Amino acid sequence: MSGKESKTTKAKIVEAAWKLFYDQGYEETTIEDIIQESCTSRGSFYHYFESKDALLGSLSFLFDEKYEELHPGLEEVPGGLEKLLFLNRELFTMIENTIAIELLARLLSTQLMTRGEKHLLDRSRYYYRMLRAIFLEGQEKGEFTADLSVNDMVKLYAVAERALLYDWCICGGEYSLRSYAQTVMPFFLQKLLA
Repeated sequence: MSGKESKTTKAKIVEAAWKLFYDQGYEETTIEDIIQESCTSRGSFYHYFESKDALLGSLSFLFDEKYEELHPGLEEVPGGLEKLLFLNRELFTMIENTIAIELLARLLSTQLMTRGEKHLLDRSRYYYRMLRAIFLEGQEKGEFTADLSVNDMVKLYAVAERALLYDWCICGGEYSLRSYAQTVMPFFLQKLLA
């Protein structure tokens, strides 16, 4: 199986799983449901995931796919701050519309409790690479402060996003994640501007 086919198969499984988790609930979704929805095989499923629980960590993979989808549209967005706000708005819209809050909360709690891989913090993720490129370009253009390193700004941005996700989960989704972030993220990001 080639790398491209491999990624496509894994992506099909992840997308199918999260769609089913949202539509029918995590507990009600079986591995057989996921295999059928993804049009893959049992062998393919177990090649990538040891269990249904292992799919909880794949949410960051789904987020990164969204970022890859959005990346070409960034050319149309004029400045670094605007690019960051665009990405945040689009991701949080996706989360609010397609990810059950209980599953997001479960993912965040597993990341707190695990001693193993912390998918959300994996600096090789597309998310972090894209943010580094935005901050570097913005710093070179004088949009972002030179008082902080690109990596420090990426970390601060990621912390702000995780804080908003965590708060939304502990509040039980009682407000619109996207709308609240549109108000709060510019406030956080002002400190990073030149």
